[in-house]
Amino acid sequence: MSRPNLIRPIRQALSRPIAAQPRLIFPSLTSVRSQASAAEPESGSKPEGGILQLTNELPHPNAEEDEVRLPRAVQAIYLQPLRREAEFGVPSCDLQLRSYSIPNLEFFCDFALRAAYYLHLPAFGPIPLPKITERWTVPRSHFIFKKSQENFERITRRRLIQIRDGHPDSVQLWLAFLQKHAYYGIGMKANMWEYGSLDTAKQMDSEMESMQKSIDEKMELLGQNKMLGTVEKVKEILASERFRRTG
Repeated sequence: MSRPNLIRPIRQALSRPIAAQPRLIFPSLTSVRSQASAAEPESGSKPEGGILQLTNELPHPNAEEDEVRLPRAVQAIYLQPLRREAEFGVPSCDLQLRSYSIPNLEFFCDFALRAAYYLHLPAFGPIPLPKITERWTVPRSHFIFKKSQENFERITRRRLIQIRDGHPDSVQLWLAFLQKHAYYGIGMKANMWEYGSLDTAKQMDSEMESMQKSIDEKMELLGQNKMLGTVEKVKEILASERFRRTG
């Protein structure tokens, strides 16, 4: 193909008028009209020059309701744990968490606070406690190589979570739930407080009879309280045939 034949199609393409594309007012908003509606125009509108013109349309105000969103429980994972407000501020339980790894400790503290919220327990914390540092010096070898020693160090991180105005049953349920779903490398230690009524003495007197029965049943199992054999039982043993053969 000669040079004029190559330049001619380029000149024809440049001589054609270029249709200016409409400028979008809201670039982030896409057209709501579907491909089906674009292929089949409305009965009252006629395309100009056989070309269908598409225009941007604002989405419906309720279009966000049709979009798929994450459940509230999943969205709450990315937020801070919710907390209950204490009415009286009376401490019910102190939970101390220990670990050698800070990420595991922070993760389980967040899990414990979320569990306390859904059990209607006002939780406060986590409060950082002083770390525990332990060091050991161990000889690498023995005899003349004793001067070659090696040092080891272990740091224990601690956090404190306090429950206030909590019912004892709810607190025990919370601790049992944490123990069931315990995270690896996390140690737990809990101190609980229970408050009784002023009529504790009368309540103990009323329960004394039932307690005495259970105590007597357990005391009967002890060997020192068993009834010793009578004289007749001893005579029967001495007169037995087995005792005579052994004698």
